[in-house]
Amino acid sequence: MRLSRYFLPVLKENPAEAQIVSHRYMLRAGMIKQQAAGIYSWLPLGYRVLKRIEEIVHQEQIRAGHIPLLMPTLQSADLWRESGRYDAYGPEMLRFKDRHDREMLFGPTNEEMITDIFRAHVSSYKDLPLTLYHIQWKFRDEMRPRFGVMRGREFLMKDGYNFDVDRDAAIHAYNRHMVSYLRTYERMGLTAIPMRADSGPIGGEDTHEFLVLASTGESEVFYDDRVTSLRLGQRDIDYDNRAQVAEVCKEFTTLYARTDETHDQAVFDQIPEAHRKSARGIEVGQIFYFGTKYSDAMGASVVTADGSKVPVEMGSHGIGVSRLLGAIIEASHDEKGIIWPEGVTPFPVGIVNLKRGDSAADAACEGLYKALAAKGLEALYDDRDERAGAKFATMDLIGLPWRITVGPRGLANGVVELTSRRTGESEEMSPEAAVDRVAQIYAGR
Repeated sequence: MRLSRYFLPVLKENPAEAQIVSHRYMLRAGMIKQQAAGIYSWLPLGYRVLKRIEEIVHQEQIRAGHIPLLMPTLQSADLWRESGRYDAYGPEMLRFKDRHDREMLFGPTNEEMITDIFRAHVSSYKDLPLTLYHIQWKFRDEMRPRFGVMRGREFLMKDGYNFDVDRDAAIHAYNRHMVSYLRTYERMGLTAIPMRADSGPIGGEDTHEFLVLASTGESEVFYDDRVTSLRLGQRDIDYDNRAQVAEVCKEFTTLYARTDETHDQAVFDQIPEAHRKSARGIEVGQIFYFGTKYSDAMGASVVTADGSKVPVEMGSHGIGVSRLLGAIIEASHDEKGIIWPEGVTPFPVGIVNLKRGDSAADAACEGLYKALAAKGLEALYDDRDERAGAKFATMDLIGLPWRITVGPRGLANGVVELTSRRTGESEEMSPEAAVDRVAQIYAGR
């Protein structure tokens, strides 16, 4: 990707309508364009990050044994009447009629539709356990959409649904999702804390939200600060091992961490004062166990080994894919712009040519670009005829984790400069060493 040919409409000034950091930087970095209140076009840079996040979500869902499919965005009102949610859901649901006067809706979630798919094709306990998921655009008609992609009306979400023969198996599905989500967020460079939460319109008694601490968060949260140091890391998790998965969940949920809806001050006061913290949090995902709420209402059952017929136990599990971009920026930025973690960056490294038109500088940049590509790394090469300050400002704004700077003076000594966006530290080395260092950083990602 050469910046002279790329579509990157950066803005020098802060947009007046942007109230929080992520919205401001996403607009300034040319990642999104508002088309209507709470509805955005995803421009090339933003779309690249969106796809990176989506791919990580897919990988971790499949690793946990979950099966992808794709359901339509439009749904029949009749399905929602079966579950009893059509009239109860509220004005956030966008309802309309098609040309045949049939009542339809733009799906805010898919519990009813996935239950309809299940009951049409599964009738035996031998086909369980089963977890199906998709990543799909949703619509919820927020009364006051704001904060860019953090509270939009149209958003990309991963929603998954488990079907199990009994409660124990369904709780294992719940735990399996918790562990897979912990790994998903860690790969994105986030500390997302599972917090006991309220189930809202989804229903059920057991639910955890995953929240990223940030001053712009919409939720007030209360927690034992020792929970923020917990990491899943590179542990080898056998997702079929109920005891191992349950133990990991216990590790991450034993310390106090709750949203304001479920906060218990008496329990909170039992924590040593030095570890009692309250803050704001951004919700980036939620998991639910709701038993037979939908299977009872919609007749989704299986025949068991003894020949009896039972409603399946269910749960649902969501990750806000598009919202995650905003959350990552809120958690990782400075006064110059975004600082992307390596796992989600749109490009692994930027190449800055300090003197376009200089034969040695041009040749070195071309060589770096091709050498990185040969190692599977697609660099963003700033080959524009711009002053150095403008090029550095663009790279800082869009937040690529690493930058290789090439200029005639350094090349005369056989070196280029490799700079970390996060620390600001630079090191001079040969072009070959710079390529090898970047390749090593991204090895296995």
